[in-house]
Amino acid sequence: MGELLLESLILGAGATLFMDLVALALRYGFGVQPLDYALVGRWFGHLLRGQVRHRPISASPVITGERWIGWVMHYLIGVVFAVVFLTGVGKGWLAMPRLDIALAFGAVTVLAPFLVLQPAMGAGLAARRTPRPGIARLKSLLAHLSFGAGLWVAAILWPAAI
Repeated sequence: MGELLLESLILGAGATLFMDLVALALRYGFGVQPLDYALVGRWFGHLLRGQVRHRPISASPVITGERWIGWVMHYLIGVVFAVVFLTGVGKGWLAMPRLDIALAFGAVTVLAPFLVLQPAMGAGLAARRTPRPGIARLKSLLAHLSFGAGLWVAAILWPAAI
């Protein structure tokens, strides 16, 4: 169990970092605005106080430390996704990482924002209440595909991390 947690910590944090680097490249290269993790922190802060849904989250009261909370939760979720991934693919994948499997998993993880976070933050199911739902969906999918690619990159670099 301890080995799975260590592997998940390294892969999840590595994949999330890769996702963030892709978001930075898109921001500075193409002007694509990334998700504001302060709003994620705000949502988690209110969740701890019993409020699940917001209309929209940007109109909800600010939570002290929300940016920090959002970034910590972003990386923690990446580690949890890595636990799920490694549990599903088994030890053999780490020995011989395959990009297609990692990308497929990344695509599946987009269900989390589509079905949980976006509705809870007031954006509706799969961002249907946003001004440009198609663009919001595409940005989410690209972010989660980059997480999948990051799992693969982290696994390739895995031996160097030990």
